[in-house]
Amino acid sequence: MSDNLDYYDILGVDRTASQEEIRKAYRRLARQHHPDVNPGDPDAEERFKQISEAYAVLSDGQKRAQYDRWGRVGRGEPDLGGFADFGFGDLFETFFGGRGPRTATERRGADLRYDLEITLEDAARGAQKQLRLSHLRACEACGGSGSRGKAGRTRCPVCRGEGEVRRVSSSVFGMQFSTVSTCPRCQGEGEVVADPCRQCMGRGAERKTDVLHVTVPPGVDTGETLRLAGQGDYGPHGAGDLHVVVHVKPHDVFERRGPDLFREVLIPFPVAALGGEVEVGTLHGPARLHIPAGTQNAARFRVKGYGMPAGHAANRGDLHVVVRVIVPTKMTEKQKRLLQAFAAEEGPRK
Repeated sequence: MSDNLDYYDILGVDRTASQEEIRKAYRRLARQHHPDVNPGDPDAEERFKQISEAYAVLSDGQKRAQYDRWGRVGRGEPDLGGFADFGFGDLFETFFGGRGPRTATERRGADLRYDLEITLEDAARGAQKQLRLSHLRACEACGGSGSRGKAGRTRCPVCRGEGEVRRVSSSVFGMQFSTVSTCPRCQGEGEVVADPCRQCMGRGAERKTDVLHVTVPPGVDTGETLRLAGQGDYGPHGAGDLHVVVHVKPHDVFERRGPDLFREVLIPFPVAALGGEVEVGTLHGPARLHIPAGTQNAARFRVKGYGMPAGHAANRGDLHVVVRVIVPTKMTEKQKRLLQAFAAEEGPRK
C-alpha cells in the first residue's frame, strides 16, 4: 500500500476510534465495496483491498501502535490472512452471519403439478378422473434404499453423517472464520451407499408412469387445487405430493360467475306477448320458466337453486335466464292479416 494513504481515512474513523467503531466501519465498507457486489466497477477490488488492509492493521493493537508512531507497519504489504481466499458469499456467511447449514435430512421428494381440464358438467356434479403421471417411485429392486446388499446406507466417512463439511481459516489479527458447505461425497445426505443397486444406480428411485384416480368435488372452479398426498416424486425422507390444478372449459350455453350461471333462451313472439311457460335446460335437468304477458326482449328471470354447488352440497347458486324474443321472418297470409288487424286495433302510438 502507498505510504500516503491513511488507514483511518480509508475506514472513515478518527484516530481515537475504539476497536468497536473500527469493526463497525469495516463491516459497513466491506459490504459496500466488495467486488462481487460491484461487478461493473474495475476499481472495486483495489478499494476492497485497501479497506481490508486498513482493518488488518487498526484492529491489531500492536500493529496499530506501530502505525500510529511510524506511519507504516513493518516492511512490505500487511498480511491479510484468510480474507484473500474469501468470496462474497463466504465473507457474509462467516464474518457477518449468513445462512445456516442445509442438510438433506429435512428434504423429501419433490412436489409435482398436474393440470386437469374438466367440463362445466363435471364441475357441477362432481366426477372421478384418471390421470397418467410420470414420477419417481421407490426402486422395486432395492425398496428405495439404493443398496444392492443388506448393508444399506452407511454414515458418510467424509462428513461423519453431518451432511456438511467445515473449513476453518485464521486471519493475521487473531480471528478465526469457519465456512460450511454441502459434503461433496454424500451431497448433503449424511449417508452413502457402499454397494449401489444396479437397477437404480444407488439413487433409490426410478421413473414410472402410473394411472391415478382423483375425485373432483361438486362446485370446483378454475384455479382450485386438489392435493394427492404422497403421489409426487419419491425421496429418501418421504414422497412429495401431487397438486392437481383444475381448469374448467368454457361452455357453449352457460356462462359461470361464481356460484351463478347465466344463459339465453329463445321464446316465440306470441308467448312474449300473451304469456306462458317454456322449458329451460339446466345442468341439473329441465326446469319450467313462467313468462308473464308483455315480456320484452332481453328481460331477465331467475331460476333459484339451478346454479353451481356453493359450499355445502345442498346449497346452490341460481340460474339467470335472459330471454330473446323471436320475431318471425316468414309468415302465412293468414298470419299477416291477423297482425295487420292487431296493429289497426292497437292504433298509432302516442
